[in-house]
Amino acid sequence: QLSGGQRQRVGVARALAVDPPIMLMDEPFGAIDPINRERLQNEFLRLQAELRKTIIFVTHDIDEAIKMGDRIAIMQVGGKLAQYAPPAELLMYPASRFVEDFVGSDRALKRLALQRVRDIDLWKAAAIRPGTPVAEARAMIAEADVPFAMLVDEQRKPLGWLSDRALAGERVSDDLRSPAQPIVELDDVLRDALADLLTSETRYGAVVDKNGALAGVLSLEVIQHFLHAAPAASPTGADLLSE
Repeated sequence: QLSGGQRQRVGVARALAVDPPIMLMDEPFGAIDPINRERLQNEFLRLQAELRKTIIFVTHDIDEAIKMGDRIAIMQVGGKLAQYAPPAELLMYPASRFVEDFVGSDRALKRLALQRVRDIDLWKAAAIRPGTPVAEARAMIAEADVPFAMLVDEQRKPLGWLSDRALAGERVSDDLRSPAQPIVELDDVLRDALADLLTSETRYGAVVDKNGALAGVLSLEVIQHFLHAAPAASPTGADLLSE
């Protein structure tokens, strides 16, 4: 006996086994619990990244459509095409009130789920090591986008935001205004990064690369600017999983 999720896996495998040029999938993950549904979606997206099949995927779930599709066609009653567009364009520029209501009032948050931190323009922060001459540090702060300086170690790993007292002498001390929290990674999804900022109750988050070195600063203003910018070449859910 097979569970619902296992039966769905078998069904998808049988469909792919005959190597069709085009596949039609009518709500393939509709009658599955949320946990197994997400697993199946992710498995299918990884397979699709390798096989590159043309798939017509029917669903009533807009979140699933945004995650699974490269382009989305929204149909109205009577078989009328309401809009056909990539996910990011659909979320930012709904063609009608019907489409706007269909995608939901949280469409801005849905856009954040399609983008990684590395894909947007981060703010520059002054990365300063202990012992740096204060005059040099102040010049770096003046050229940065953030009014505070980040204390870093020899590998540019963030240690915390410098206090005013740290700049009171001739050389920068390690006196901190606050710790370097939250720390966001370049590969983090923007929606998760925003959640980290809101949870930490701060406007700025230190962004680090794969080595933990400071790569920039994420702010609420940066995210707001992204949400008002045109969605040029925004990735899909499949792109995010295949990276």
